[in-house]
Amino acid sequence: MIIETFCYPRAALIGNPSDGYFGKTIAFLFSNSQARVQLYHTPELDIQPQRLDKTSFSSIEELVENVNHSGYYGGIRLLKATIKVFYDYCKKNRILLNEQNFTIRYRSNIPLRLGLAGSSAIITACMKALTIFYEVSIPKQIFANLVLDVEDKELGIAAGLQDRVVQAYGQPVYMDFNKTLMEKQGYGYYEPLDISLFPDMYIAYRKNLSEGTEVFHSNLRARFNIGEKAVVDAMKIWAGYTDLFKEALYKKDYRVMHELINANFDLRRSLIPITKGNIEMIEAARSVGASAKFTGSGGAIIGTYKDGDMLQKLIKVLGDKKIEVIKPILVNCYETSI
Repeated sequence: MIIETFCYPRAALIGNPSDGYFGKTIAFLFSNSQARVQLYHTPELDIQPQRLDKTSFSSIEELVENVNHSGYYGGIRLLKATIKVFYDYCKKNRILLNEQNFTIRYRSNIPLRLGLAGSSAIITACMKALTIFYEVSIPKQIFANLVLDVEDKELGIAAGLQDRVVQAYGQPVYMDFNKTLMEKQGYGYYEPLDISLFPDMYIAYRKNLSEGTEVFHSNLRARFNIGEKAVVDAMKIWAGYTDLFKEALYKKDYRVMHELINANFDLRRSLIPITKGNIEMIEAARSVGASAKFTGSGGAIIGTYKDGDMLQKLIKVLGDKKIEVIKPILVNCYETSI
């Protein structure tokens, strides 16, 4: 029996990066790329490496190219940490696991280090495969917390709950990380949204702009923790944008959505230094009338457009700058095969 699970990249539509700071966000998954995990019974526990985990190179140049593309870490550490967190959760909750071992491997074509939650997609797919193999049921809210524990507590990667929640639910979600609620029950208020509510959207990215979410969040976290007024106030404003955007979704008020997406980025720009290449992407998209903001920590942008003509202009203007544009295929459920 081979268990095969999937998880998809995340696009934060509004409210980010307030998810790690008791704010509110709306995010969705899109199936233009995916992380895939296969797990099957074997005598010994074996974690098989993928191309990102390679340790043999034909030259120094190839090694440097690999690091520039993939960073210093592959996916093996993600799988090992996920298995440990899953085991610790079961032990803490007195869930007896059978003594079967397994081989696990992963594949992912999610663009790396662009703020699309590629790492948590691998972790989510791995965690889901483990729950199926060991026949363990974990509520979605707790599942998301465990995935965050893998990155935050086990691997020391600064992150928020947003990505893990939407990947656990497998569909668009409105998320309210109210502090009182979080402290009381350990998770926020999560409201799934139907994909039919969403406007026409694009996602664009240029791979050489990637830097990883931990670079951005580490700086913001420190400023939030010391109570810097501008940062604390911004979190409340982003949360307010999310509520207004949700209302606009139900009203099909595309003008308001457009304005809120732009305002979300403009507030971010007033707080955090943005690289020239990232600003160029935003301004190029806006030059044809589209809205634009980061999908995550930078390197990729998301926005709305009015019609097919505007989309073609967007593709042309960004394409001239070697920026790839895709129309996201929104996900409304998960796929698993056994």
